[in-house]
Amino acid sequence: MIAEVRDLVKRYPSFELDHVSFGLESGRITGFIGRNGAGKTTTVKAMLNLIHPDSGSVCFFGMPLAGNETEIKKRIGYSTGTVSWYPRKKIGSIIDIVKRFYETWDEEACRTYLDLFRIDARKTPLELSEGMKVKLNLALALSHKAEVLILDEPTSGLDPFSRNELLELFLGLKEKGVAVFFSTHIISDIEKSADDIVYISGGKIIAALPKEAFTLQYSLTGETLEDTMLRLEGGFIHA
Repeated sequence: MIAEVRDLVKRYPSFELDHVSFGLESGRITGFIGRNGAGKTTTVKAMLNLIHPDSGSVCFFGMPLAGNETEIKKRIGYSTGTVSWYPRKKIGSIIDIVKRFYETWDEEACRTYLDLFRIDARKTPLELSEGMKVKLNLALALSHKAEVLILDEPTSGLDPFSRNELLELFLGLKEKGVAVFFSTHIISDIEKSADDIVYISGGKIIAALPKEAFTLQYSLTGETLEDTMLRLEGGFIHA
C-alpha cells in the first residue's frame, strides 16, 4: 500500500466518522463515493491533517503522517476545492509562490496543464469561473510529480466535456504509476475511470473493494453502478 487509513474517528455534535479504514495502491484509481454529508470531505481532510481526528492514523509511503507531514506533502498532490487564496493576484504569480515549496516542481508539466485546462496565467482567480478554479487547483497539484493524488470532488462544477477530459488525465497518471484517489457523488465518473471503490455511508465504510468485486457483491442483475448506489442508499444493502 502506498497509503493507508486506519480506524479514523472524528466526532462532531451531529456527525461521527466511525473507524474509517482503507488503502491506496500505486497505479490504481480509487473512487470515494457516498451521498453529500456521508463523510467524504471529513475523511479527505483528515488524510491531509487539515482536521485532527480523535483517533486512528494515516500513513503514506510507510510513514505515519504525524511527524512526517512536510516530507509526505512534498510527494503528494491534493485539491480540496477551488482556489480561495490570493483572489486578486495573477495566476502566474501564484504559481511562482507555490513552486518554491517543491524541489520536484516541473515547469514543463505546469505549462502543459495550464494549456490543457486553457488557463490564462495573466488572469486572477477572481476572473475565473468555479469550474476553471477547480482546474487551476488541479494544475498546481499535478505539477510537482506527485506519487499520490488526493482530490475532493474534482469534477464538481465542470461541464461534461471537461469532466471527461479530467478522467482521461487520471487514466494517464495511472499509467505512470500514480495512485489517484478522488471523492465524488457523480457515479458515472466512477464507472468510467475507477479501479477500486471506497463506499462511505453515515460516516462508516460500507465497502472498500475493486470495482468488479463491488459490482459482484452489491449489484443486482442488470443494474448500473448508479442504480446500485441508489438502492444501497435507500437502505437495501445486500451483503
